[in-house]
Amino acid sequence: MPMRLELAQGAGSINATVRAQCKPSIGASHGESMANEDRIVLIYTTLPTLDDAKRVGGALVAARLAACVNMFPGMISIFEWKGAREEASEVAMIIKTRSGLVEAVLAETKRLHPYELPALLVLPIEGGSAEYCGWIVSETKGSGAR
Repeated sequence: MPMRLELAQGAGSINATVRAQCKPSIGASHGESMANEDRIVLIYTTLPTLDDAKRVGGALVAARLAACVNMFPGMISIFEWKGAREEASEVAMIIKTRSGLVEAVLAETKRLHPYELPALLVLPIEGGSAEYCGWIVSETKGSGAR
């Protein structure tokens, strides 16, 4: 079921028909599910510095692989790496995208990431605001990746 989405932008507004619903496609009915490639996912990663996170996140948004990235500096991680206990200050980052772009986002993030083995976890979304999910889809539709 299409819906109208109006987002204020400066003095004008943007009007778009949004077909996205932030609901799982399995078990949904009455046209409320989104195409599998348009399902919203979050990708979690960590980076060593805020500058690294801004560089990687900015590149993903510029390429329209992500609609938005959130960065959380000041996280402390404790882990085992190559036989030694480590403690590091890191920046957690959440990448908002759609399932059809997951492989491209993972590949680009790995390419830009300074870690030898970056944490990259894809988190499915069970639901959310249809308007916000529609915005994520519209912001990533212009991506060259498919």
